[in-house]
Amino acid sequence: MTMEMKDSGSVVLTAYHPHSPARIPGMEQSFVQDMPPSHSPTSRKSLSRCRRINRMLSNESVPPAFSRSNSQASMDSTSMEDFWCEVESIKESREDGSEEAMLLEFKPADEGELEAEWLQDVGLSTLISGAEEEDGQALLSTLTRTQAAAVQKRYNTYTQTLRKKNKHTVRDVRDIFGTSDSSPTFETVPVSPVSSNGIQLPGQKPVWKSVSSKSCLDCGTDKGSPSITEELSYDVSFSESITVLPKTQEWPKNQRFKKEDSALPKFIVRKSRFGLTEVGDLSPEDMKKIRYLSLIELTAFYDALGVELKRNRLERVRGRENGLFGVPLVVLLENDQKKVPGIKVPLIFQKLLLKLEETGLETEGILRVPGSASRVKNLHQELEAKFYDDTFDWDQVRNNDAAGLLKMFIRELPSPLFTVEYLPAFITLVEKISKIKLQLQALHLLIMLMPEANRDTAKAFLQFLKKVVANEGKNKMNLWNVSMIVAPNLFIYKGKRANQQEMQAAATTAHIVRLLIRYQDILWTVPSFLISQVRKMNEAAMNNSKRQLMFDKGVRKLLRRKTMERERPERPEGAVTFPPYLQSDIPEGVIRVYAPLHSKVSMAIQLNSQTKAKDILARFHCENSRGSSQNVRGQIQSLHEIGGNIGQHCLDPDAFMLDVYRANPQAEWVIKPKAS
Repeated sequence: MTMEMKDSGSVVLTAYHPHSPARIPGMEQSFVQDMPPSHSPTSRKSLSRCRRINRMLSNESVPPAFSRSNSQASMDSTSMEDFWCEVESIKESREDGSEEAMLLEFKPADEGELEAEWLQDVGLSTLISGAEEEDGQALLSTLTRTQAAAVQKRYNTYTQTLRKKNKHTVRDVRDIFGTSDSSPTFETVPVSPVSSNGIQLPGQKPVWKSVSSKSCLDCGTDKGSPSITEELSYDVSFSESITVLPKTQEWPKNQRFKKEDSALPKFIVRKSRFGLTEVGDLSPEDMKKIRYLSLIELTAFYDALGVELKRNRLERVRGRENGLFGVPLVVLLENDQKKVPGIKVPLIFQKLLLKLEETGLETEGILRVPGSASRVKNLHQELEAKFYDDTFDWDQVRNNDAAGLLKMFIRELPSPLFTVEYLPAFITLVEKISKIKLQLQALHLLIMLMPEANRDTAKAFLQFLKKVVANEGKNKMNLWNVSMIVAPNLFIYKGKRANQQEMQAAATTAHIVRLLIRYQDILWTVPSFLISQVRKMNEAAMNNSKRQLMFDKGVRKLLRRKTMERERPERPEGAVTFPPYLQSDIPEGVIRVYAPLHSKVSMAIQLNSQTKAKDILARFHCENSRGSSQNVRGQIQSLHEIGGNIGQHCLDPDAFMLDVYRANPQAEWVIKPKAS
């Protein structure tokens, strides 16, 4: 492979700046001071340069404060060449002007403000304002013991800081919560002790169950996989499971990453009787509550492990408002949705992935071998001018150039795909947490925290990377190779001079990408304990609304008595008007399912303990096989749970309906296409 190398520009691993400067300029500086300039376009020069970097990184004489992270990130120099050659390729594309400089501005951390922002981000601004907000009260009523402790800790720090600063009089917590203690106490949800979430209880021997692939989600290696398969459970919150571990837990010393794919354990998620729920299966309103709960749970999880949850405080992101590259994802999607309503991944990103999937998956060195810098620059400019006019000729694009454009799109996002705010938390889960299972649980919660546009785009990207790895036999790109190439594009940005400690973190970021690719099927499912908490939130909110409705009725009734004669008898006090679908004489255990797109639009179905969602779908398909239109028969239909204590929930075909019905007896049941 041929690559022109120049010695200018800089890249910095973002998440290694927990105390970021107030302003990070877009200008680039020397990446490694001690390295002489290299102007040779030959692969020998670039390869030797990468090896010199690796030799420098192999020096383990680093400050003691960073020794654990460095020992965890230690890799043999040969395995690191892909990472640093990719860094050089990124520098080259930036210095020749094909990528625009961006400016990221950070707020300086202020004592007390971090806690105030955290409370707002988890939907508990009511604790700051003192207002009686129903959503905040409903959220507090669902918290587990460890989650409540995490909230209480942040609230106590916030109030103590305000009192020290004497900014204003802080309401005593007893005035807000009506408690006699000086700190808020939250009524927590009792936690069932049945599941340890895959963590061995003290004094117990691990028991491995034989799990059928039909009843579970299987994420592991296809060849050379470990003989023992670990089972994950979503029934109990991760932070509650951590509390059963011994308090005196020491992380292994001098831990090294093993680049072999078989080094990663195989995990299985057994389906509960409610089935599994993917992120796209819930309504946007419920997913917003999932994000609130995920941040609280992540904080409680880190607290239980004794790890600090760090966040960057991004103040402003400058990006273009039109075009393709360098445009914020939300803005780009808003523009694309005017052309294709309901689209979740930017059109240009979809097209680049499609191009590579159609012609590039078997290309040797795809993603690793760079395309021509001049061709990529010209294609970039041509795409900006012709893409939306549908006049761009995709046949002219070579596979390696398409891969270069794909990586350029990710790098030029004004805010990183995995968000500037939580990049430190991604790094911390590898640096401070030694067990793969615990790393995966932290990563799972971070994925739940991502904005919808970022999460959907990341999902499409990781699905593509999984296909690249699946074609390793032809493209010579295994999981570790792909991870090393992708990591610099996801976890670096231009900024101040990089030092040895920051560069030593290369293996850490590659390990994160490896986890994202390998376990993505697990990461896109919503833990059932979070869904259970959302149901409780919605029930609490409904109860509050009913109480308010009854109060309003009483006020109106009193006013009528004062102003007019009663003309007809009033309804009995406390009478409730039920929705139409609850007024019918439907016996217990019978649901009425609606299928508006079918010829037979409704059907009453008697449930038993073995009735699954797919059984109901099969019955409707049989009843409507002749009457429905060809278009409806060609669509993939799903059974949806709508209303009651959930906004909208696309059910797993393996969900046992009697259990779902008992969890939400006031729901409506509708068969319709699953949202793409």
